[in-house]
Amino acid sequence: MRVLVVEDDPDIRTSVERGLVAAGLAVDTASSLDDADVQLAINDYDCLVLDRMIPGGDTIDLLIERRRGGDATPALFLTARDAVEDRVDGFEAGGDDYLVKPFALDELIVRVRALCRRRDSVAPSRLVVGDVEIDRARAEVRRDGVLLPLTAKESSILEQLVDHVDTVVTRSHLIEHCWDETHDPMSNVVDVHVSSLRRKLGDPCPIRTVRGQGFILETGT
Repeated sequence: MRVLVVEDDPDIRTSVERGLVAAGLAVDTASSLDDADVQLAINDYDCLVLDRMIPGGDTIDLLIERRRGGDATPALFLTARDAVEDRVDGFEAGGDDYLVKPFALDELIVRVRALCRRRDSVAPSRLVVGDVEIDRARAEVRRDGVLLPLTAKESSILEQLVDHVDTVVTRSHLIEHCWDETHDPMSNVVDVHVSSLRRKLGDPCPIRTVRGQGFILETGT
């Protein structure tokens, strides 16, 4: 899952980015409306985290414009503006959640993950393929009932494969949804993480490499 954090305070921006990355999310950041426009023009996101007043204006105007254009990406306002009318304005602009600063990072992470799942309203919080089970709410993966020590990135990759079970998932798709813009597309980091994931899943491994295309999680393995 990939998130855009729009925040002009560098300390808060860094803290939020690190927290979300540690939770297994891919994160891009923007510090102004112009930066946010550029990111939104070239990337697809599962959730937006928006400070209100930033260089260039109010992100409420940005969200209103996105909603008018048909963009339904869930959005959470993260701002010090705590008046009732501010909250109302945020929701009326198309916001899905509103968290006031100062905030608990753990709470923000839970809310963002919930909004990411909401983007696909039919996606269940618990996914089962054969003897592999993913509990998205608890961020746990089990095989045959045994808890697997997956990293956040490995869990994110497995979620993408489960969401597209029996379908080839390309490396570019995994990069887009599991990594941020700092990823080097020429590196073999995707293959390295998939290899580690396969090793932890054990034999017989349900993940098959499709040469020249990507990876597939097979139900018949």
